Amino acid sequence: IAKSRRCKYMNIVSLLPSGTEIVAALGRSDSLVAVSHECDHPPEVARLPRVTSSAIDHTADAATVDASVRAHVLTRQPLYSVDWDLVASLAPDLIVTQALCEVCAVSETECRSQALRLTPAPHIATLSASTLDGVLVDIEGVAHALDDAIAGRTLIAALREKIERIHQRLKAAKAPRPRVAVIEWTDPLFIAGHWVPEMIRRAGGEDVVGIPGSHSTVVTREAIITARPDIVLVAPCGYDVHRAAAVAKETNWGVPVWAVDANSLLSRPGPRLIDGVETLAAIFHPALFGAPRPDCALPIS
Repeated sequence: IAKSRRCKYMNIVSLLPSGTEIVAALGRSDSLVAVSHECDHPPEVARLPRVTSSAIDHTADAATVDASVRAHVLTRQPLYSVDWDLVASLAPDLIVTQALCEVCAVSETECRSQALRLTPAPHIATLSASTLDGVLVDIEGVAHALDDAIAGRTLIAALREKIERIHQRLKAAKAPRPRVAVIEWTDPLFIAGHWVPEMIRRAGGEDVVGIPGSHSTVVTREAIITARPDIVLVAPCGYDVHRAAAVAKETNWGVPVWAVDANSLLSRPGPRLIDGVETLAAIFHPALFGAPRPDCALPIS
């Protein structure tokens, strides 16, 4: 980054919620000049202009959302739009984007193409992690883009310390690992992938259906039952705990079921994934960690 862009007051545009949360966790929320339509954390970003929009009605039921996404992908229609004229008017020094999933947010390809048309062209910080450790690497990358490696190291150390405290408590108690299935979408059924299986392991469980680092996958109900989970977590991507609880009540899995606030704790590859590990540990081992907060997870059956 050019020297002029290393100043404390550099202008940052974030095109996805995890980017916004990383920038804020690094102490630079005052540098954000615009965010995506989905950004809702921390609360102070509510004042900022929105530079993205979605072609999908995410308030619709799961089957309708899935059908709409598939139709757009099949016909190569964009799922997201960016107001690049608004972006240009904000003169960003840094744009935070992603290269993990074109269904989840604006693609890196579009971002880089459009950014080249801006004068001067902003720096691009790309999030691409598919694992929990990769998320920490992405945080470090954003910190370097902000020319604040110290803030990055400090934040990452604090997050690793939280994980280590959970590990040591589980280790000391020789806690057994419950078998866990995580449902990321309900119609059709998707099991969670990417960093979620690793989060389950770090929280003292064993994911019996998800593959660490892989994309989420469509499965049958029978496949989940055959995996013999002790606990089923219903955590649809983008849902808060109450919306997750509503859909979790629609199916009987024959084992304890919990609804989890995926929007805050599982779906977004940023610092709050570690809060998600803490919540999962409380679900799996309440005697060691206490009951999870009701705004994070709710028992269904």
